[in-house]
Amino acid sequence: MHHIVDTNVLLVASKKAPQASLTCVLTCIKYLQNLKESGTLVLDSNRLIIREYENKNSSTGQPGVGDAFLKWVHTHQATNRCEQVPITQIAENDFAEFPKSPSLQKFDPSDRKFVAVALTHPAKPAIANAVDSDWRNYEEALDNQGVSLNFLCPELAPKN
Repeated sequence: MHHIVDTNVLLVASKKAPQASLTCVLTCIKYLQNLKESGTLVLDSNRLIIREYENKNSSTGQPGVGDAFLKWVHTHQATNRCEQVPITQIAENDFAEFPKSPSLQKFDPSDRKFVAVALTHPAKPAIANAVDSDWRNYEEALDNQGVSLNFLCPELAPKN
């Protein structure tokens, strides 16, 4: 199964998100472990997602599970455990593949790369989110564009 993982999942798994409950932390840990064991991570070929992971996690793999996941990404990015798709960056945080829908005009620019990757990959994998409420706020608009979301901690991502 193919997966796209928002950076906040790594942060929660490393206990770097104080708003996350213990249940949420454990759910994110299990999700990342399952992905490493039997999933395929989908990334962009420009390495924008990896760079965002690196900005907020340690590539040494320590001290948290999210950091260990980043190390796994570095180790497996060129194997069949990761698939890279090309996305067309037309400006910082703006991509040709991101929908031009008025309902997504105010969508978080830093998360647009995940949407572009989801729409580019032939399997149209869901984007996993833990605690970022922006995903919940745009759930319907994204769904209308063919983007699926996987809310690992739905209690922390209420609709506004």
